[in-house]
Amino acid sequence: MNSRPAPFDELDRKIVTALMANARTSFAEIGAAIGLSATAVKRRVDRLRETGVITGFTATVKPSALGWRTEAYVEVYCEGAAPPRRLAEVVRNHPEITAAMTVTGGADALLHVRARDVAHFEEVLERIRAEPFIRKTISVMVLSHLLPDSPEAGASHPAPDDPAHDSGIDASVVRIT
Repeated sequence: MNSRPAPFDELDRKIVTALMANARTSFAEIGAAIGLSATAVKRRVDRLRETGVITGFTATVKPSALGWRTEAYVEVYCEGAAPPRRLAEVVRNHPEITAAMTVTGGADALLHVRARDVAHFEEVLERIRAEPFIRKTISVMVLSHLLPDSPEAGASHPAPDDPAHDSGIDASVVRIT
């Protein structure tokens, strides 16, 4: 028995591309586009899921429809060397942080934050800054997405219900240090 993973070929790439464009595309539609039967596409998708190439299927949602009307990227600078797992613990405690990564350069981490409005963003920023090992933050507010179909333009977490915040307008450029 061969324990090597099956190769990722051009047909797999076409299947993954089709599913990334629309995860609801049927196996028959994908098969017709790339010259395979629906059954062959399903077998390949099952294999891609089993090997971890495809990690899941999701819906992309307009952030403002969920109440996230303000968006920013926050550079985080730590006192000393904060281990990535400690940073991960902190960001998990903030549902407004939709993505977080350690980075090279001056900052230790970069956070993608969504909030109802600027006041909510400021409150989130103050909670982040309250962590004892956070030395400073630098924030940049997002005005618009130049690639509106990118994953970053979608939302992964719903905003807390708050009917008081229904204006729908994003804030202007603000740099908060």
